Amino acid sequence: MEHVEHVRFGDQLYAIIVRASFREPGIHFFSSPELSQQLAYMSHPKGKSIEPHRHNKVTREVHYTQEVLLIQKGKLQVDFYTVEENYLESRVLGAGDIILLCSGAHGFHVLEPVEMFEIKQGPYSGENDKTRFAEVAQSEIRIKGPNP
Repeated sequence: MEHVEHVRFGDQLYAIIVRASFREPGIHFFSSPELSQQLAYMSHPKGKSIEPHRHNKVTREVHYTQEVLLIQKGKLQVDFYTVEENYLESRVLGAGDIILLCSGAHGFHVLEPVEMFEIKQGPYSGENDKTRFAEVAQSEIRIKGPNP
Protein backbone atom coordinates (compact mmCIF):
# COMPACT_ATOMS: atom_id res chain seq x y z
CA MET A 1 0.00 0.00 0.00
CA GLU A 2 1.27 3.45 -0.87
CA HIS A 3 1.58 5.69 2.21
CA VAL A 4 1.22 9.06 0.44
CA GLU A 5 -0.90 9.74 -2.63
CA HIS A 6 -1.07 12.94 -4.65
CA VAL A 7 -4.50 12.82 -6.30
CA ARG A 8 -4.13 14.54 -9.68
CA PHE A 9 -6.43 14.95 -12.62
CA GLY A 10 -4.55 16.37 -15.56
CA ASP A 11 -1.97 18.77 -14.14
CA GLN A 12 -4.22 19.83 -11.23
CA LEU A 13 -3.56 18.62 -7.66
CA TYR A 14 -6.92 17.82 -6.06
CA ALA A 15 -5.78 16.24 -2.81
CA ILE A 16 -2.95 14.78 -0.79
CA ILE A 17 -3.78 11.62 1.17
CA VAL A 18 -1.44 10.44 3.92
CA ARG A 19 -2.40 6.95 5.09
CA ALA A 20 -2.31 5.98 8.76
CA SER A 21 0.55 3.61 7.91
CA PHE A 22 2.96 6.48 7.12
CA ARG A 23 5.88 6.36 9.57
CA GLU A 24 9.15 8.18 8.92
CA PRO A 25 11.52 9.87 11.38
CA GLY A 26 11.92 13.63 11.24
CA ILE A 27 9.73 16.23 9.57
CA HIS A 28 7.99 15.65 6.24
CA PHE A 29 6.08 18.40 4.43
CA PHE A 30 3.53 17.06 1.96
CA SER A 31 2.11 20.38 0.79
CA SER A 32 3.92 22.72 -1.57
CA PRO A 33 4.47 26.42 -0.75
CA GLU A 34 1.75 27.66 -3.12
CA LEU A 35 -1.01 25.90 -1.15
CA SER A 36 -2.85 27.92 1.49
CA GLN A 37 -2.87 24.99 3.93
CA GLN A 38 0.31 23.34 5.13
CA LEU A 39 0.35 19.61 5.85
CA ALA A 40 3.31 18.02 7.61
CA TYR A 41 4.10 14.89 9.63
CA MET A 42 6.56 15.02 12.51
CA SER A 43 8.19 12.14 14.38
CA HIS A 44 10.79 12.92 17.02
CA PRO A 45 12.58 10.76 19.59
CA LYS A 46 12.25 11.22 23.33
CA GLY A 47 14.42 14.10 24.50
CA LYS A 48 14.07 16.14 21.30
CA SER A 49 13.44 19.81 22.03
CA ILE A 50 11.66 22.29 19.83
CA GLU A 51 12.71 25.82 20.70
CA PRO A 52 9.99 28.04 22.15
CA HIS A 53 8.68 30.31 19.43
CA ARG A 54 5.80 32.52 18.42
CA HIS A 55 4.35 33.14 15.03
CA ASN A 56 4.64 36.60 13.55
CA LYS A 57 1.82 38.50 11.93
CA VAL A 58 2.06 37.71 8.23
CA THR A 59 -0.56 38.80 5.71
CA ARG A 60 -1.61 35.97 3.41
CA GLU A 61 -4.08 36.07 0.57
CA VAL A 62 -6.45 33.09 0.37
CA HIS A 63 -8.70 32.72 -2.66
CA TYR A 64 -10.22 29.26 -2.08
CA THR A 65 -10.82 27.27 1.07
CA GLN A 66 -8.62 24.21 1.44
CA GLU A 67 -9.54 21.70 4.12
CA VAL A 68 -7.90 18.90 6.02
CA LEU A 69 -9.85 15.90 7.29
CA LEU A 70 -8.34 13.60 9.91
CA ILE A 71 -10.30 10.35 10.21
CA GLN A 72 -10.39 9.17 13.81
CA LYS A 73 -12.78 6.24 13.38
CA GLY A 74 -14.80 4.61 10.60
CA LYS A 75 -14.64 4.83 6.81
CA LEU A 76 -15.31 7.82 4.57
CA GLN A 77 -15.63 7.79 0.79
CA VAL A 78 -14.35 10.96 -0.87
CA ASP A 79 -15.80 11.69 -4.33
CA PHE A 80 -13.78 14.05 -6.53
CA TYR A 81 -15.43 16.41 -9.03
CA THR A 82 -14.18 19.13 -11.37
CA VAL A 83 -15.13 22.74 -10.64
CA GLU A 84 -17.58 22.27 -13.54
CA GLU A 85 -19.27 19.62 -11.32
CA ASN A 86 -18.25 16.55 -13.37
CA TYR A 87 -17.49 13.39 -11.36
CA LEU A 88 -13.92 12.03 -11.65
CA GLU A 89 -13.37 9.15 -9.17
CA SER A 90 -13.35 8.29 -5.46
CA ARG A 91 -11.06 7.21 -2.62
CA VAL A 92 -11.84 5.55 0.71
CA LEU A 93 -10.27 6.83 3.93
CA GLY A 94 -10.01 4.89 7.18
CA ALA A 95 -9.03 5.54 10.79
CA GLY A 96 -5.78 7.48 11.01
CA ASP A 97 -5.83 8.62 7.38
CA ILE A 98 -5.58 12.34 6.65
CA ILE A 99 -6.47 14.23 3.47
CA LEU A 100 -5.72 17.76 2.34
CA LEU A 101 -8.36 18.81 -0.20
CA CYS A 102 -6.57 21.33 -2.43
CA SER A 103 -8.76 22.09 -5.43
CA GLY A 104 -11.69 20.97 -7.51
CA ALA A 105 -14.92 19.91 -5.82
CA HIS A 106 -15.75 17.01 -3.54
CA GLY A 107 -18.52 15.08 -1.82
CA PHE A 108 -18.55 12.43 0.86
CA HIS A 109 -20.33 9.19 1.76
CA VAL A 110 -20.03 7.70 5.23
CA LEU A 111 -19.36 3.96 4.71
CA GLU A 112 -18.98 3.16 8.42
CA PRO A 113 -19.89 5.46 11.33
CA VAL A 114 -17.19 8.12 11.18
CA GLU A 115 -15.53 10.46 13.65
CA MET A 116 -13.23 13.02 12.09
CA PHE A 117 -11.65 16.42 12.50
CA GLU A 118 -11.98 19.13 9.85
CA ILE A 119 -9.39 21.89 9.73
CA LYS A 120 -9.74 24.77 7.26
CA GLN A 121 -9.40 28.51 6.94
CA GLY A 122 -12.00 30.46 8.84
CA PRO A 123 -14.21 31.96 9.70
CA TYR A 124 -16.94 29.96 7.95
CA SER A 125 -19.07 32.33 5.89
CA GLY A 126 -22.19 30.17 5.69
CA GLU A 127 -23.77 29.43 2.33
CA ASN A 128 -21.54 32.05 0.64
CA ASP A 129 -18.63 29.70 1.34
CA LYS A 130 -19.69 26.93 -1.07
CA THR A 131 -21.79 26.00 -4.09
CA ARG A 132 -23.80 22.80 -3.69
CA PHE A 133 -24.70 20.55 -6.65
CA ALA A 134 -26.18 17.10 -7.38
CA GLU A 135 -24.00 14.10 -6.64
CA VAL A 136 -23.09 11.35 -9.09
CA ALA A 137 -25.31 8.26 -9.20
CA GLN A 138 -24.07 5.43 -6.97
CA SER A 139 -23.80 3.19 -10.04
CA GLU A 140 -21.19 5.57 -11.53
CA ILE A 141 -18.82 5.52 -8.51
CA ARG A 142 -15.24 4.38 -9.29
CA ILE A 143 -13.10 3.78 -6.21
CA LYS A 144 -9.35 3.88 -6.80
CA GLY A 145 -6.58 2.90 -4.41
CA PRO A 146 -6.62 0.96 -1.16
CA ASN A 147 -9.87 0.34 0.66
CA PRO A 148 -8.90 0.49 4.36
